[in-house]
Amino acid sequence: MIGPVEYMIVGFPGNQFNGEIAPALARLIESGTIRILDLVFVTKDADGDIAAIEVDEHGDLAAFLELDGEIGGFIGPEDIEHAAAALDPNSSAALLIWEDVWATEFVQAMRDSGGVLLEGARIPHDLVEEALGAIGAAS
Repeated sequence: MIGPVEYMIVGFPGNQFNGEIAPALARLIESGTIRILDLVFVTKDADGDIAAIEVDEHGDLAAFLELDGEIGGFIGPEDIEHAAAALDPNSSAALLIWEDVWATEFVQAMRDSGGVLLEGARIPHDLVEEALGAIGAAS
């Protein structure tokens, strides 16, 4: 049984990447919250040329080599092109696919009860903050 699988593309304008994501991901993996299925970094240079970089191909990404699990095979060339299209020149992005291990039991119970997922989505952080602010102001 596999839990829900999600993805995200995190942009780093001007290639301002400090590596703080790796320890945070490691803690989520160690706690059994998520399982990383794939992780690829994409860069776009000043001329607009695109390159995909695996974590073992670049020294600044060495911290990601410590992540537990088999990473790879989910992200393809089309995904890399999609992520790169949103990048400004001289920027980079991380493409991340993970399993929500925490939700596996719930998903199994839903299926066992005859339930089927009709729709699901992640609500962007800025919209949640705006809604919470409006709720707080109305109280």
